[in-house]
Amino acid sequence: MKRLVINLDRSPERLAHMVSEFGRIGIGFERIAGIDAKEHPELVLQPQHAIHAIRPLSGSEVACLHSHRACWTIIAQDDAPYGAVFEDDMVFSSKAGALLGDTSWVPADADVVKLETFFSRTVIQRRRTSAGHGFSMVRLCKGHPGAGGYLLSRQMARAFLEATAQINIAVDDLIFDPIMSAGRTVYQLVPALCAQDQFVGERLPSLLDQERDSARTINGLMTRQRKPTAVRISREARRTVRWIADFCRFRQRIVVPLDPVEATE
Repeated sequence: MKRLVINLDRSPERLAHMVSEFGRIGIGFERIAGIDAKEHPELVLQPQHAIHAIRPLSGSEVACLHSHRACWTIIAQDDAPYGAVFEDDMVFSSKAGALLGDTSWVPADADVVKLETFFSRTVIQRRRTSAGHGFSMVRLCKGHPGAGGYLLSRQMARAFLEATAQINIAVDDLIFDPIMSAGRTVYQLVPALCAQDQFVGERLPSLLDQERDSARTINGLMTRQRKPTAVRISREARRTVRWIADFCRFRQRIVVPLDPVEATE
């Protein structure tokens, strides 16, 4: 299985970080040169999916999609049934090497396996299948942001390439949004195998988040107002109803934890 890391030419410090991370878990990777929006300002003019009508994708977000497409092309043409894609700000569990060395633990019906956690609440099926080394595979039932670390089947890589041949869409929306992923089998690894450094070490800020925050500040969208009491009570009531519905459908709301980064005795 190929392990592909997207890295911009102007970010050598991030490449050094990934070299260190993969060295720590004792496994290799292949660097994929990322598409740089600063060098391709025309990307923002390309057609975008209708879901981005209210907030169009930035040039960096479109470039991010094209960078992932470069990885999908490699996976689609490879002999291995699966390939792994990582962005260059990931921090790995100390046991990551054991799972990234082969794919025998991956369910036969898996189209996508989300390896990372974004530490945001999502919904999973209660039924779990062991992946070994203390990890479990569960079906993902709700969107879980982030495309910093995932495993992709060869067939799904081809499908993603076809879906984005003429139109651009945010990578994590394409892969993990339940509406977009209808008909696919998407799993979540629990606990997660990796997470962005911004959540763990705070050394490598998200480049996409920086651009999004800047745009929102300009548009006056960063200021939040406290919601009225009636609205908050209604929101809590809906949350309770969702919890009951999930329980009846054998689902569980969860913030996916990250497996320990440092090895324990």
